[in-house]
Amino acid sequence: MISQLSAGLSWWRWVDDIANGENKVKGVYVSVVVVVLITCVYVVIVKSQRKNGRELRLPPGPRGLPLIGNLLSLEPNLHVYFEKLSKIYGPIIKLQFGRKCVIVLSSSSLAKEILRDQDVNFAGRDRPVALLALTYGWSDLIWGHSDQEWRKLRKICNQELLSNTSLDSCYALRRKEVRRMVKDVYGMINTPINVGEQVFVTILNVVLNMLWGSTIHGQERINVGIEFQRILTGMNELVLKPNISDFFPILARFDLQGFDKEANKLLREMDQIFHSVIDQHLKLDKENNEHREKSGKDFLQFLLELMEKQDSKTRITIIQLKALLL
Repeated sequence: MISQLSAGLSWWRWVDDIANGENKVKGVYVSVVVVVLITCVYVVIVKSQRKNGRELRLPPGPRGLPLIGNLLSLEPNLHVYFEKLSKIYGPIIKLQFGRKCVIVLSSSSLAKEILRDQDVNFAGRDRPVALLALTYGWSDLIWGHSDQEWRKLRKICNQELLSNTSLDSCYALRRKEVRRMVKDVYGMINTPINVGEQVFVTILNVVLNMLWGSTIHGQERINVGIEFQRILTGMNELVLKPNISDFFPILARFDLQGFDKEANKLLREMDQIFHSVIDQHLKLDKENNEHREKSGKDFLQFLLELMEKQDSKTRITIIQLKALLL
């Protein structure tokens, strides 16, 4: 023990001498050792990548810089940039974005084969780090894992939310909302019109009515729609921003850009809307429930009934319910 302490003290005394400039020879020696170690690590990484490339037979692509890969060579119009690369390297291109290897397809026939004919083999897509919180831990349909739970959720959506019966039942609502939008646009003659915003609000009103029907009314429904739109816009902007954690996964735990913090903030706000609507839905009296049975169930009512079922093949959790609503 004493010898170990002595060795430790000698080491720290040596480092202190170097830091104070009292031992320049040792300082130069340490610098050389550090440079050699960094070079060795880099060589090992490069050889490992080349070895894996030979084993996996990766497609051709432009040579990237160490560590950052092809990130600095990207152009604003990615589709134009990829089209240029396809003329040089062919229809399948490999790009290196930090530590992420990206394969780009520039052929419609290849895209059809991968996305349709072999979709099961390529279902394990790369997931942006910011979406981990926004999807309740990959519990939604778009980014969820292709397993039994995911197939159950897909079946629920296909049979209830996206069925012909459900879509036909809201035809009158869609027509009403479109006419309202046309009337609003007509009233804005000679003034600038944000067509995208008008279309988004119209679609949002239709979707919200399908999700939770007449659970909320009047001004409260308008306020919920505005808040819902604001949160969705924030989520989309967050996901579309470049995140260094996506390119270097080892940095994800540090959340250098604050994406994870912002995502959890938006999710808490969305949870408040969901819990408020669910609570109001559960507090409806029996008479209103009977009226809803006659007029047709909304998607939220159907999901709440699935939560109460005992059969594990059809029962869902509150997390899955909120992920489907989102």
